[in-house]
Amino acid sequence: MSFKENMNLYSKGDKAFVYLNMFLIAMFTASTLYPFIYVASLSFSLGDAVTAGKVFLTPVDFTVAAYEMVVFDPAFWTSYRNTFIYTVGGTLTSLLFIIPCAYALSRPQLAGRKYWNMMIAFTMWFNAGMIPFFLNMRDLGLLDSYFGIIIGFACNAFNIILLRNFFEAVPASFEEAARMDGANDFQVLWQVFIPLAKPAIATITLFCIVSRWNGFFWAMILLRDEEKIPLQVYLRQIITQLSDDDTFASSLITSAYSFETVSSAIMVLSIIPVLLVYPWVQKSFNKGIMLGGVKE
Repeated sequence: MSFKENMNLYSKGDKAFVYLNMFLIAMFTASTLYPFIYVASLSFSLGDAVTAGKVFLTPVDFTVAAYEMVVFDPAFWTSYRNTFIYTVGGTLTSLLFIIPCAYALSRPQLAGRKYWNMMIAFTMWFNAGMIPFFLNMRDLGLLDSYFGIIIGFACNAFNIILLRNFFEAVPASFEEAARMDGANDFQVLWQVFIPLAKPAIATITLFCIVSRWNGFFWAMILLRDEEKIPLQVYLRQIITQLSDDDTFASSLITSAYSFETVSSAIMVLSIIPVLLVYPWVQKSFNKGIMLGGVKE
């Protein structure tokens, strides 16, 4: 049945409600898409047009000069590589800790289960603070290192609790069937719970990827070596350096780019991997959680 035929079955009040919802959804979608479109338009516009405030929706005096400046900078590709290292390494490390932890906390036979769950949840409300964390990282020798950024932020209480709740919802008969076949705890986790938890794990993976990819503050604080900084820190540094560079500032008069177009080009290039990964992960959200197995 087509949309028009389906709408003919509704009363006038129902039709008004549907069209109002469609209008509100369209407005919400436009409000979320516009910042991305605007930044992309800035990156492809002439520097003078951006400075004059002529860019609103589409590029003005189309040019790729800002991208040429960015992609020919070796530091950009170094920071891009570092961001991939922190994102891939950090996400895999987080999953390595989060999945077993969530599984253990979901098991009723865990000794002191309520205590451990309370301690995990407690860290969501209270933490030691920035200075103690920095001093702890320093004393552990994790400053200015890839390993420090990867391991220092491996665990997240929210992700652990989210996956724990999913594991708790898995029918006990799944585990009992595996136990009867002689499976131990590791086999139950690997062969039963992880396959069933793919949608939840995909969600947590997406959270970890976005968090790692956008990591800025602590990377700026903990890293001193320019060869180890991620893309977000590079973006800040390049804007600061260009703002303080008199030669660059004077060249803007005759150049095709500006501070805004260069920073916009970096932002567009930095968000492309996330846009490519998200649709792939999104597919897992729509898959059935309990496929096959015993029905309660």
